[in-house]
Amino acid sequence: MDADIEHLYRQRGIEGVRPRFAWPLIRLAHTGPLTITELATELGKTHSAISQTVAAMRREDLVATEPGADARTRRIILTARGRSLVPFLEAEWRATEAAVAELETEIPYPLTRVVTDLEAALATRPFSERIAALLQAPDDSTARPELP
Repeated sequence: MDADIEHLYRQRGIEGVRPRFAWPLIRLAHTGPLTITELATELGKTHSAISQTVAAMRREDLVATEPGADARTRRIILTARGRSLVPFLEAEWRATEAAVAELETEIPYPLTRVVTDLEAALATRPFSERIAALLQAPDDSTARPELP
């Protein structure tokens, strides 16, 4: 789905914008400047994830930083380019949510339930542990999947 959204951006002449940028840009437009910690809290993401996203958005001239309340903090602000994209990103966000809702009417298992069920399963045993255990399993060439 992200690849399709990125394709839509490119069709609209929006280069260098990834779907993961939309929600942080929208939040910054509505809240004003925030530190990475504040933005992470607003979005329910980790500091590390938001730090990486902000760095990528800076490279695309969507955000900049300014001094924060003390010498240790920096606040993230929208650039003119970032601000100019917010109306489209808000419309795309609403359209994406509507498309997901439409898609859920076409399948017997709601996508939101899939995400919830996956999160619950991964909370009991993380994906990295599952992969590591399979890497340690005895080599059974008959059970090996074809590599691309």
